[in-house]
Amino acid sequence: MRTLSLAAATLATGLMAGLFFAFTCAVMPGLSAVDDRTFVGTMQSINRRILNGWFLAAFLGAVLLIGLAVALHLTVGGRVLAWTVAALALYAGTLLITIRLNVPLNDRLDAAGPVDRIADLASVRAAFEVPWVRWNLVRTLTNVAAFGCLVAALLSRRA
Repeated sequence: MRTLSLAAATLATGLMAGLFFAFTCAVMPGLSAVDDRTFVGTMQSINRRILNGWFLAAFLGAVLLIGLAVALHLTVGGRVLAWTVAALALYAGTLLITIRLNVPLNDRLDAAGPVDRIADLASVRAAFEVPWVRWNLVRTLTNVAAFGCLVAALLSRRA
């Protein structure tokens, strides 16, 4: 059960790290080259459609699975527990950044309304793009670090 929970936590955390990494190195750089209307409309669409069962299962499942792995390794202690606790702290940072910073930016972008009715698309984009990209990079780093910790925990089980 310990190995299974740790492997599942690693998988879910890796899926989330990959998603955030894809936004960091492909989606947002690609969108930076488009006009304001395309940018705002595309991000509004992505922000609405990402709220689905697959995303939520990985996003929230990761923290639950890491917590389970920590709990199951409490009596064992050692390097596996240390790496898993570090992963939990880092992934908690990812959740905090997402919930406190990226989601409110998403909500403000959505509240601007349909692109056909936004008078100043450039200002809506400017208020969203730079801070969202910055915080996405930070959560990508915390999430990738959490994933790395979980890989180290798995490798420590074999050492």
